[in-house]
Amino acid sequence: MPKRKIARRRFLKQGSAAAALVASQLAASESFAESLPFVEEVQSSYQGALNDLTVNDRQFDSQQFSLSLYEEHKPSMSFAAKTEKSARLWQKRVRGKVVELLGGFPQKRIALQAKVLEKKDFKDYTREKIIFQSRENLTVFGYLLLPQNASSAVPAIVCLPGHGRGCDDIVGIDENGKQRETKTGYAKDFALQAVEQGYAAFAIEQLAFGCRRDEAARKKGGGQSSCQPSAGAALLFGQTMIGWRVWDVIRAIDFLQTRREIDQTRIATIGISGGGTVSLFSAALDERIKVSVVSGYFNTFRDCIVSLSHCIDNYVPGILNYVEMYDLAGLVAPRGLFIESGMKDPIFPIDGSRKAFKHATTIYAAFGTPEMLGQEIFDDGHVFYGKGAFEFLKNRL
Repeated sequence: MPKRKIARRRFLKQGSAAAALVASQLAASESFAESLPFVEEVQSSYQGALNDLTVNDRQFDSQQFSLSLYEEHKPSMSFAAKTEKSARLWQKRVRGKVVELLGGFPQKRIALQAKVLEKKDFKDYTREKIIFQSRENLTVFGYLLLPQNASSAVPAIVCLPGHGRGCDDIVGIDENGKQRETKTGYAKDFALQAVEQGYAAFAIEQLAFGCRRDEAARKKGGGQSSCQPSAGAALLFGQTMIGWRVWDVIRAIDFLQTRREIDQTRIATIGISGGGTVSLFSAALDERIKVSVVSGYFNTFRDCIVSLSHCIDNYVPGILNYVEMYDLAGLVAPRGLFIESGMKDPIFPIDGSRKAFKHATTIYAAFGTPEMLGQEIFDDGHVFYGKGAFEFLKNRL
């Protein structure tokens, strides 16, 4: 057996319980597995050139250096408003800065050129395969799930998968393209859950996942993303993968507003993991989104993205010079925002989630709408939960 496979097996067996939990939950996602720290088996007690010297080794530690930078400065645009009027002025300034940091959006919306490729009836809903143009040279694919026999226009939820097999894995389609009987995987088919709750669910394929990957990723299997090199390429152009994906959501809402089945005043987003990232950023920047549900993401940048290994698609150059993640939550206020966090989530630590939520409550209080912010902490890992989230949507959307 190759040395790398032996070392990886020993790492999963002997390493941290948290890493083992994630590996078991997301075994199908090679891109996710690649984001985990890889540790070769130690063959000797020798740890490097400074092995036998008495030195302050913290100052040689790359992570400690990053954290020291974090502690030394406060983001210059952190929320400090005391009134609703000043809070709204703060939002306007920060939204512009966040769009700039993401790399900006196209100056004009091109024609959607939307097409329905297929329509299929199920017992309680219909499923359409949709494609539309997001920007020049970029097409988006999605499944639009519509409740059967709706008597009037229904609210819609843009559903955003995280790393894994893409939107197939949130609409109940298994690895062989067949409809599965049970809601499995870490996303728990939450788009299906949404349509079962009476919403229209528009599950869009995020760029670099599923059928929107490069050829090299497709050859490696269904769970392999092409975030790298695509997200790295975005950075070379002064843009970001988050910015590209958020624009796709904006255009998905444009599409939903062309459909008579949709109540255009009642649009929400739900996302898990990398989908939670895009759900939060999209709601922060597009005020048409009435409610946002963020699963398996909301935290402080300090406790997750700065401190732990994550996919390159998470990074926004310079953002900590201006805001922390809870300030993004403040851009959603006074609209609805629901956070769900797993107690055992190893890549978005629960203490960071609690800390960020506490800051977000201060911002919502300034708008006089504390009831529009909710959180559920559940006893599980990096998975979609949904119980409090769907109750929140029922009352706010």
